[in-house]
Amino acid sequence: MSAASDRRELRLARRTGSHRCSDHLVVAPLWVAYNVNLGTLLRTCDAVGACMAVPASPHYLEALARGDTLVRRPCIHWLDCERERWVEAQRALGWRIVAVELAERSVSLPRLEVAREPTIVLLGHESSGIPEEMVDAADTCVEIPMLGVGRSLNVAVAGSLVLYRLAGLA
Repeated sequence: MSAASDRRELRLARRTGSHRCSDHLVVAPLWVAYNVNLGTLLRTCDAVGACMAVPASPHYLEALARGDTLVRRPCIHWLDCERERWVEAQRALGWRIVAVELAERSVSLPRLEVAREPTIVLLGHESSGIPEEMVDAADTCVEIPMLGVGRSLNVAVAGSLVLYRLAGLA
C-alpha cells in the first residue's frame, strides 16, 4: 500500500460524522473585509464541523463563491437582517457569544474551554476589529497570546485557532 493511500485511509477513519446546526459551532465573520479570509474560514468550518453565518451582501456572496475550493460546501447561514440584530436573536435562542477581540475581560486562548453549548464565534474587521457594542454584548472575549511584534494575527488564522479550541480539537 502506498503512503498516499495510507493517508487517505487515515483521513477517512478520523472523520467522526456530520454536524447538526442546532447544537454546535457557528463562526460569524460579520465585519471581515478581505475575500481570501472568508475562503480560509470556510475550509476551517469544514475541518471542525462548524457552520458559517454571514450577511447576504454582494461582498460576502462573491468572496465565498470565489474562495470555496471544497467539493462539498459547509453549511452557510445567510443573514437577512442587521448583523447586531442577528447576534441578539441568537443569544435569545440560547447561543453563547464568543468575541475574538482584545478586551479587559478577555480570556487567553489556552484557557478557553471547549464549547459545551451552542456557540457563535464573532470575528471582526481586519483593522478595526469587532464593534465595541458587540464586544460588550459578548458572553466571552478571547485573546490569542503573541510573542512577536505584530499587533494581531490574520483574522482567518485567529478564527481558525479559536474554532479548533472550541471544537475540542486543539
